[in-house]
Amino acid sequence: MDAYLEIRLLPDPEFPPTTLMNALFSKLHRGLVAHGGRNIGVSFPDVGKNGRSLGERLRLHGSRAELEKLMTSNWLVGMRDHATVSEITEVPACAKQRMVRRVQAKSSPERQRRRLIARKGITTEQAMQSIPDGAAEKLNLPYLILTSQSTGQQFRLFVEHLAIQEQAVKGEFGAYGLSSIATIPWF
Repeated sequence: MDAYLEIRLLPDPEFPPTTLMNALFSKLHRGLVAHGGRNIGVSFPDVGKNGRSLGERLRLHGSRAELEKLMTSNWLVGMRDHATVSEITEVPACAKQRMVRRVQAKSSPERQRRRLIARKGITTEQAMQSIPDGAAEKLNLPYLILTSQSTGQQFRLFVEHLAIQEQAVKGEFGAYGLSSIATIPWF
C-alpha cells in the first residue's frame, strides 16, 4: 500500500456529517464490489476526535493503479457536491501501520433463542431462561448505518481501529475495505 487518497465531507446545512458519511460509505461499498479487488483498504483519520464519530474524512489505501481504477468508475455519483477528493498521493515515509476492521456484536437474544429452540427442541420459556434479554452485547464503537441491498434492512457496521504498530501486515480487504488481517498506513 504505497498510495492513498482522501475524501473530505463538506459542511452541509441540510445533512449532518454522519448522514453524509453513511451515504458515502454505501456508495464506496458498491464501488468496491463492482471493482472486484480485495486490495483497497479504508481508514477514518478523524476517528474518536468527536466522541464515537468516525469523523469527516475517509481515506482509501492501495496501489496507485488500483486507486486510479476505482476512481475511474462512477461510484461517487451524487456525492461530489458533498465531498472533496484529493489527488492520489504517496504514503509518507513516516507512516505507521494500523488494522481497521469490522466488529459484529453477538446475535440478538431473540435470534439466539430461536436457534436454541430449533437445535435443542426446548420451549420458548426454557429458551427465555437460558438467554435473557439482558444477554445482548452492546458495542461501544463508532459505526456507520448502511442499508442491505438484498433485504432493504438497515444495519450498523461497527468499525474498530486497533493499536498503531510499526510493521505492515499484508492481506486482503473485504467489500467494505476492512480487514481483520491486513494493516493500512496510519499517519
